[in-house]
Amino acid sequence: MAEETKVVRASAKTRLRRRLRFLRTRARELKMIGKALVSTKHPILVHIIPMRQCNLACTYCNEFDDFSKPVPLEEMKKRLDILADMGTSIITISGGEPLMHSDLDEVIRHMRRRGMIAGLITNGFYLNRERIERLNEAGLEHLQISIDNVAPDEVSKKSLKTLDGRLVMLSQYAVFQVNINSVLGSGVKDPEDALSIAHRAVELGFTSTVGIIHDNNGQLKPLGPHEQEIFEEVMALGKRSFSRFNEFQHNVARGKEHNWRCRSGSRYLYICEDGLVHWCSQQRGYPGIPLAQYTPEMRHREYSTKKFCAARCTVSCVQQVGMLDNWRDPQNLQPMPMTPPASPQAELVQIGQVRGDS
Repeated sequence: MAEETKVVRASAKTRLRRRLRFLRTRARELKMIGKALVSTKHPILVHIIPMRQCNLACTYCNEFDDFSKPVPLEEMKKRLDILADMGTSIITISGGEPLMHSDLDEVIRHMRRRGMIAGLITNGFYLNRERIERLNEAGLEHLQISIDNVAPDEVSKKSLKTLDGRLVMLSQYAVFQVNINSVLGSGVKDPEDALSIAHRAVELGFTSTVGIIHDNNGQLKPLGPHEQEIFEEVMALGKRSFSRFNEFQHNVARGKEHNWRCRSGSRYLYICEDGLVHWCSQQRGYPGIPLAQYTPEMRHREYSTKKFCAARCTVSCVQQVGMLDNWRDPQNLQPMPMTPPASPQAELVQIGQVRGDS
């Protein structure tokens, strides 16, 4: 059987462990939602960057370099302790490529010790059976891989052809939940690839979502008619995801502006490798305050601040967090003046994702 069609059933022991972890995680997620509805004073989701370096250089990505050092373990623990003391519910580790961090397992263990749900976004290239087992033992609960095409090209090497063997290993050995995110939009040569990737994800027992890559200005740009058909089909395949209950990504696909209250800087935080708090990955630099100095009063102000980029935002995980507060507390403040950066930031290309668990 060709590798790309191979499906290996996990052992009975692994299936049992997977089921038990899923039930425990789902119970904690329901508790998280209840806590978020009762109180607005804590972050729900935090993306944290343990290292900016990546082994790949996808041409659309503005979130990596090829030289920076990993954040030391003790510093990561300090940041996680601050977030835990804030009452943070979920932390997703991103990068760069976080699997390049030598102490990643201990970072995940520390998150779990402090009672936070642990997620990881990776390109998947460093996964093998031994690495998957280590992530199992560390207590990882969610893992996401974005796959950009069926075969690698000059834009991205994150292809189904190069990653399928690792996906098979995940289906066989992982006890955490796995989501495969495919992409559509500007720069994608063959939109049919997204459908092939989504079908393969479901075949292997994973959840499937779809992201939309926009132009170099990071602006909303509607998908073409054929792309929208593929988009709807992939969305239907991802029916196990709670994200099907919101219209955000449908608006992104149609190039339609959104009417919502972005709570970034408060309910959602993006913590870069330097330990600074930002609204999100696509608005790095604001507010740019060290996490240790980020007070409850600052979070409260950002909660009530109307974001200038919200109507045309493509960062779905931030919007999904905002869903829990869209019905209350209008935003009547404007962003504080921002100190210009010492050097211009790289042009940001926004990627909107339909995320099921983060």
